[in-house]
Order: sequence, then C-alpha cells, then structure tokens
Amino acid sequence: MKINLLSADVYNKIAAGEVVDRPYSVVKELVENAVDAGASEITVEVEGGGKKLVRVTDNGSGIEKEDLKRAYSAHATSKLSCAEDLFTVQTLGFRGEAIASIAAVSRMKILSKTAGSDAYALDCTGGVLGEVRPEAGANGTVVSVEDLFFNTPARLKFLKSDGQEEADVTNMMARFLLSRPDIAFTYLTNGKVKYRSFGDGLKSALAVVYGGGILENCYELNADKHGIKISGFIGNQNFSKPNRSYQSLFVNGRYVVNQTVAAAVTNAYGAYLMKRQYPFYVLFLEIPPEIVDVNVHPTKADVRFADNQIIYGCVYSVVSAVLDGNSRALEYLADVPKAESVPQTAPVAPVPEIRSTFEKPVVPPAPVKMTYEQAKKELAFDISSVGGKGTEPRFFEPSVSADLEVRAPLSATEEKREEKKDFFAENQRILREAEEKEKNARATQERIDPNNLVYKGELFRTYLIYEIGDAAYFIDQHAAHERLIYNRLRAKWESREVVSQPMLIPYVLNVNAQEFAFLEKNFAILREMGFEIDEFGDTSVRVSSVPVDLQSIDLKSFFAEVLSSMESLRAIKLADLIKDRLATSACKAAVKGGDSLTEEEGRALIVETEGDMGLRCPHGRPVAVKMKKSEIEKLFKRIV
Repeated sequence: MKINLLSADVYNKIAAGEVVDRPYSVVKELVENAVDAGASEITVEVEGGGKKLVRVTDNGSGIEKEDLKRAYSAHATSKLSCAEDLFTVQTLGFRGEAIASIAAVSRMKILSKTAGSDAYALDCTGGVLGEVRPEAGANGTVVSVEDLFFNTPARLKFLKSDGQEEADVTNMMARFLLSRPDIAFTYLTNGKVKYRSFGDGLKSALAVVYGGGILENCYELNADKHGIKISGFIGNQNFSKPNRSYQSLFVNGRYVVNQTVAAAVTNAYGAYLMKRQYPFYVLFLEIPPEIVDVNVHPTKADVRFADNQIIYGCVYSVVSAVLDGNSRALEYLADVPKAESVPQTAPVAPVPEIRSTFEKPVVPPAPVKMTYEQAKKELAFDISSVGGKGTEPRFFEPSVSADLEVRAPLSATEEKREEKKDFFAENQRILREAEEKEKNARATQERIDPNNLVYKGELFRTYLIYEIGDAAYFIDQHAAHERLIYNRLRAKWESREVVSQPMLIPYVLNVNAQEFAFLEKNFAILREMGFEIDEFGDTSVRVSSVPVDLQSIDLKSFFAEVLSSMESLRAIKLADLIKDRLATSACKAAVKGGDSLTEEEGRALIVETEGDMGLRCPHGRPVAVKMKKSEIEKLFKRIV
C-alpha cells in the first residue's frame, strides 16, 4: 500500500469539514476573531442564509500588512505561542484553523487597517491566494465570505434551506449578544436589521433577544461558590419553554452546550416542570482556566471539567436554593446585600484552592474561602448520586447525562406536581390503542339492523337499553355520540374539507429564530388543517383563522405542543396533534351522561351508528355492551 502526502488544498478542505460545516459556524468563527481583536462594535451581514454572503465588520486592532498572507495559513494564530498556553486559554479562538478552512471552500476577502497605518486587502478563492493591495478602509477588519462551498458541491447539497440556515445563524448571534453585552452588535439578514444591541449591559441584551417582558419572569443570579462564579438569569418556577433553544451557557465567556451543567439545572427544576417543558436560563460560569479544558471539540462547542462533581454540585445547589427559596437564596441573588461572612478557623488542608487567577476584584466582604476537599465535602449531599472518579483534579469525560434524575426527597406539594401527567402523550397512546381495538372489534363484532332493536328504556340517564332476539344491548349515549362527532370531524380534516373560522382578534405568537423557521417550514400543513397562519414581524407568527370544528381550541397549548416537537428524539406529528384536538372537541360537543334522551333521539343516535356495535369512543371506551339472555339467567341461577 502506497502512502500519499496530502496537498494543502486537500487537507484544508478536510479541516473545513470539521471546523466549518454550515454558514452559522462561519459566523461563529469570524465573530469570535472580532471579539478577540478587542472590538467594541461588530456588524454581521448575512445573505441567502449565509450561503451567498457572510460579512463581519469590526473596529478591533486590525491585521498588519505583512500578516495578511499569514492569516490565511493553517495553524496561524496570534493567541498561542507554546503548548502550555492551551491550559490557560482565555480567548475564544486559539487553534488558527478557521480562516484557512473557510478560505478553502469559499471566495474570501480580508480588508484590514491597524491604527496609524494604511488599509490593505487580500483575496483568497478556494484556497488560492491573490496579492496584497491597498484599499480604503477604517480601523479594524472586514471579512467577507461569498459562495460558501462553491467548490465542494457535495457539501453544498446537504445544507438546509436558506430560511433554516438563517435561523441557525440568528440563534448563534443571539448567543453573542448575550455573551458579550459590553459590545455593540448589529446583525442584518438580506439587508434587514434583526438585532441591534448597544453594549449597555446584560439586561438590555436580554430585552433585545427575548423581548422587554423577559426580566419580570426571571431571577438574577450573582453567586460565588468555592471559587466558581455563577451569574446570569434563570426563569422562575412558573416560567418554562417548550424546547431547549432558550438555554444558554457561557463558560469563561464561551458559549457551550455541556451536559453536566444542563443536568444540574434540569434536576434543580425537577419539582417545578411539567413533562416536555424546559427551564429558561442564561448562565455565566467563571472557572479557573487550569481546571477547564476548552480544547476538546473541533468547533469548541463543549468543554471538559477537571471534576464534574464540583461543577454539578455548585450549579445545582445555587439554582435549587433560589427556586426553593431556602435561607441560602439571598446569598446567590443579585442586588441583595450579602451577609458578613465568618472567617474559617478550622485548619486548612494543604490542597490548592479552586480560585480563579484572573477574576476581577469583588466588593467585600469576600465569601468564605474553601479548599478543594472542603468544597467537595460541603457538596456531598447535592452530588451524592453523581458519578466521578478520584478526588484530585484531572480531565475525564462528563459522567452526568442531560437526562439524569438527581433529586432530594419531595415534599407533599412537590409530589403533587410530579403526579401531573403528560396528557398529550397519554391521549395519543389512548387514541392509537382505541383505533387498534376498534379494528379488531369490527373484525369480530356483528352488525345489527337498528330497525330490529326494541327500545326498553334508559338507565341512570346515561345508558340506552335495547333488546333484539335473545340479547340485550346497553348503549353509552355519550361514547356513541362522541365517536360519531369525531368520525365526522376527522373525515372533514382527512379530505381537506376543513372550513376556517376567522378570529375577531388574531392570535400573535412570539418565538425565537429556530422556532420560527420550524413553524415556517410547516405553514403549508397548518393551512391545510384550517389555520390561517403567516409571518408577522421578524420572528412572530399571526393566526387569523382556526378550523371551524376547533373554534374553542387553546392556541397557546396547541403551539406549545407543536414547538415541543423540535426536540428531535420526541418528534410529534402535526396530524396526531389534530387528532387529539378533534377528540377533545368531540367530547365537549357530545351529549353527556345525565342528559335525558327521548326514545326518538336515542333511536336516531343508534341509526347513525349504522348498527355497528364494535364502535369505541376516541379515548377507547366501548360504545355498546352486549349481554345474552343466558348470561343474565346465570346471574339469577336459572341455569348453571
């Protein structure tokens, strides 16, 4: 076997597959470079979902003329100088792969100017460099990326639609606004401003991303626990979201998705969340760089902690204390005067403290300092069920999954919350079982001629009694009527003969960019169902009409169910949602148990069933129960 030495053209395209897989990753890498350059103003422009153009303009330090060519080289960076620097990384970028990888699969241009010098530009097409040339420009850097993946059509083919790609870019930009609220960001898509922040703090950035009403539903944290700073906002006990797209975690300023922290927050909310609801949070963790490894993922999308137990325990204890309102909560909430801490008098073990080497001074009194071992001991209860090996800091893979259940004993109130059912999932199971039972019953159940039924009366104003030959039939009037209404509604929907009912006041649903893209993708299906739905602003939708048979539908809960299907492992078919709502509507419209029917009304109901005694209501209950004369005589011991 012959071993070939790959050319720069080939290995740069391979590297691009790891670092730059989609337009949002191009935006991520370029904005991170702008942040690292010390920019206070950053503008991001996207066209065609980022496939046609991504342009990032900043007022940072700029690139010297002689470094422009070097900037396109693989593994060229200004942020590291030796291997030891990897263990104290404090910049967002550091590998020096991004520019070379992006340039290999696009038409790229860098225009840059440093203070006190002229501006210069350098183009690169598919990895082939042009010549450095003078060009007009302000202090800072402008990076333009056009025709992404133009020379790798196989990669281009697998990109999502422009709308879907734009939604992911928008989602990434929202994270940048939140992670660096001190920077003024302007984000435009196809020439239209989506976000504009002014660098005036986190509360302002939250309002830009989520709307002005978000703050009244959140607690603001400002905790320092064992040298780990935890700050930001978490939703209150009654504020949750239908998917995880409203969760943001920043570790030392870097946006990551980390299962250890996600599990800690989710379990802290355990007693307060209905199923398929997720916590809202924007959390910042400041951790000493020597106990966190950022060099574990090609796109730096996750980090690895020296000890997951300490991180889990700190986050869990802070969030749960605030939600449960215990005595420690005041120590962790922002804008609450902290009580004077009592210095420790116990001997301190000679183990290095988990203290940050770069943290900013805090207003005294400072929190009690603890050693690593003392911190683990205090957190023992909180993390007793969380795995981890050894006691010394060392890097290992996270041992806590996002679905891990770690909870203290529940109070009576919390147990009641836990007993709340996931009604939609339960109804879907019941509907499926009912349909299967009905099919089986119809295969064996006789059909009778309704005209041969002899009316014998009613029982408990709920059951109609009929006699035919040597058998008696007990008909549940509510179940029968409910099934008939459900069949009519479902037939209309399946044949798309749905009539829409205009709403006096349209329903407006505000969502984030990813949710909007998901809804937009399903607009056609929703319209076929009878919903008149369209775009209403940047990331809002307006519902002007609903199916006439579902006039009483709770749109808030309906769309919460729709948006929860964004969770890939639990995708809900819109058809199933409609079946569930049709069943509910039929149940409400049907004659109830306790309603007295005349003989004529009862017979009309039976005639409409066409004598099918195998029917079941949409929730699985039988419509009719048959008892033979012999069965009744056995009850009275007439026969044995």
